[in-house]
Amino acid sequence: MRRTHSLRAALALAAVLCAGIGPIAGAEAEAARPAVVRTTQPPSRERIAALFDRWNAALRTGDAERVADLYARDAVLLPTVSSRIRTNRAGIVDYFEHFLLSKPVGRIQERYINVLSDTAAVDTGLYRFTLTNEDGSTSHVDARYTFVYVLRGGRWLILNHHSSAVPAGD
Repeated sequence: MRRTHSLRAALALAAVLCAGIGPIAGAEAEAARPAVVRTTQPPSRERIAALFDRWNAALRTGDAERVADLYARDAVLLPTVSSRIRTNRAGIVDYFEHFLLSKPVGRIQERYINVLSDTAAVDTGLYRFTLTNEDGSTSHVDARYTFVYVLRGGRWLILNHHSSAVPAGD
């Protein structure tokens, strides 16, 4: 229990420090993208849960740039089907260009949301991706996930995203 509390405190501190970096620049600063909603309202568990739905909808567009727009410029992505850590927009776009070829659709199976502050939250749990193969058949990938969200410049963005296949057994 103490370790969980320490982790939450560390994440909250990191989120508060990161949130103070200021507005994002470059392509991410584009506010015209419909998948991004600007807000100044305090987060609720429902609002944080909706951020996954926004991300999942972006996946369905098949547009890697649109998916990358949901990540902070200093985001870290530990993707499900790649061993390479992605630490910049180009790396995130590259990953999603390949991943989106399988037309992934995610579905949350179990989730835990922790609102850390007015500008930071964590959504973690289990999700299942349905992937479409070249022959039209589908397959599934069950994975564990963690999204760390921060509010920057009125936009909720993904600061850290870790996804890994669920290991066999318990």
